[in-house]
Amino acid sequence: MRLTAYTDYSLRTLIYLALNGPGLATINDIARSYGISRNHLMKVAHQLGVVGYVATVRGKNGGLRLARPATAINLGDVVRRMEPDLALVPCFNPAGTCRIRSVCTLKGVLGEALGAFLAVLDRYSLADLLTPQAALAALLALPPAAPKARAQRHGAGRGRRRPALASRGRET
Repeated sequence: MRLTAYTDYSLRTLIYLALNGPGLATINDIARSYGISRNHLMKVAHQLGVVGYVATVRGKNGGLRLARPATAINLGDVVRRMEPDLALVPCFNPAGTCRIRSVCTLKGVLGEALGAFLAVLDRYSLADLLTPQAALAALLALPPAAPKARAQRHGAGRGRRRPALASRGRET
């Protein structure tokens, strides 16, 4: 099974926002940190907002932040919501046209494999992906000021709001 770039970017965006804590991050910040397409990321960020993982703040000083604690964002749920088609083979689709569909056991085996894949993801939350926090924050060029403390505060759903850094772009 292979996840789409859309789902990959969704997971990466959530990791970035969790490490960033309660502060706002722009789409440009995230795209620059990962070296990925800003235009593609705009679609991803919009959908993450629609499904309730990300809060968006519009305007000149706007940006993105997690809408709920990292501990409350289940990876299996994210993949199910962001992956457009989990049908591994055409016979998963009710309109599939395979000639041996009525007697084939491949669908059942692949369905079991998909279930196992999603079951593993269901055991993890976004918070589980945030280690090693300092190393991740450094690789993403996040400010060095205590990323672990910021992520823990945000994971607990509390913490003081801090203004976005002046050196960051303001586009969302």
